[in-house]
Amino acid sequence: MNNDPVQFCGLSRIEEAARLIRAGEPVAFPTETVYGLGADATHPKAVAKIFAIKGRPAFDPLIVHAASEAQAVSLWTECPEPARLLMENFWPGPLTLVLPKAAGVPDLVTAGLPSVGVRIPNHPVALDLIRRSGVPIAAPSANRFGGISPTTAQAVAQELGEKVKLILDAGPTRVGVESTVVTFQAGTPVVLRPGGVPIEAIERIVGKVRMHNASDDPRLSPGMLTRHYAPATSLYVLRQASVNRWSSAIQIPSGKIGLLSYAPVKVPPGVSAIEILSSTGNLVESAAGFFQALRRLDAAGLDALVGFPVPLKGLGRALADRLERASAGQARLESGKLVLQSAS
Repeated sequence: MNNDPVQFCGLSRIEEAARLIRAGEPVAFPTETVYGLGADATHPKAVAKIFAIKGRPAFDPLIVHAASEAQAVSLWTECPEPARLLMENFWPGPLTLVLPKAAGVPDLVTAGLPSVGVRIPNHPVALDLIRRSGVPIAAPSANRFGGISPTTAQAVAQELGEKVKLILDAGPTRVGVESTVVTFQAGTPVVLRPGGVPIEAIERIVGKVRMHNASDDPRLSPGMLTRHYAPATSLYVLRQASVNRWSSAIQIPSGKIGLLSYAPVKVPPGVSAIEILSSTGNLVESAAGFFQALRRLDAAGLDALVGFPVPLKGLGRALADRLERASAGQARLESGKLVLQSAS
C-alpha cells in the first residue's frame, strides 16, 4: 500500500477520501480557489479535528461546501431573493453566502455565530467527493492557521505533512485566491471578504454592495483577521505614493530582499529574488499564481519581501486584501532609498 498522503485523483482515491470523510476523518482536496482541509460538516468531532490539524482558533468560522443548491439551502433557515440571484449567477464558483444557519449545523463550524457560510465549488473532484461522501463538507484552506494558502497538493504536504491521512492531487488550482464572502444586513448585500468573484460582477446582479468595515466583527467570515495568509519572511507592501518613483536606481537596504509584483517592474541592483505574477499585468493570471509565488519567495532564504500594490478592480481587490493581511508593515521611498517599516 502507498503510504504517501498525496494521491492523484483517480476514482478509487476519491472514494477512499469519501470513506474517510464518512468515518469522521479530515482529508485535503482541491477546489478551484485553493486546496481545502475538509471533514463532515454535520459531525462536531470531525470538525474539531480540522481545528486541531491547522492549529486554528475556535473563534474563526469555517465555510461549508455543498454539491447542490438543495444541499446548500438545507443548511440555512432562510434564503432571500438577492442570495438566490447570486446563486443562479455564480454557483458553482468562488462565492460564499453567509445566512442564518439551520439547527443541524454544529456551533463549532460557525464559531458560535447564528449564521453559516456555504458555497458550491466549481471543481469536478470537490463535487464528486461531496456527492460520494453524502454530507456537506466544512473546509478551510489546507495549511497551518494564518499561513500561506496552498494552491497545489505539494504545498499541502509541506504545510501539514502526516497530520492529514489523504491529499487528493488534481494539479494547481485555477482561481488561486479564496472565495468572495457575501452576507445580507437589512436586505443590503455586504461583502465580508473580497475573493474569486469580482465585486463589480456581484453589483451587476444585485446592485450596489457595502464593503465590510475594519471596525466590524472580524469573526463573521474566515480570512478577516488583521494578520492572515502570512509568510514566515516579513512582507512589506510598497506605498502607492512610492510606486511612481520606483526605478532601477533605488538603493536597496542590506540583506537579501525579494520583490513580488503583479506586473513587470524595474529591478534595482541588490534585489536577490523577484516574482512577477503576470507579464502583462493580467489580474486573473496574477491571482492564480499569487500564493505559490509567495511560497517560493518565502522558501528562498530572504531577509524581507516587498510587495507592490495592486489595482483595486476585478480580482485586484482580492489580491490587495491578501497582500495587506499578509504584510508585516509598509515599504516607502525616502531620498531614493527603500525603507521598510514594521507595523506598530
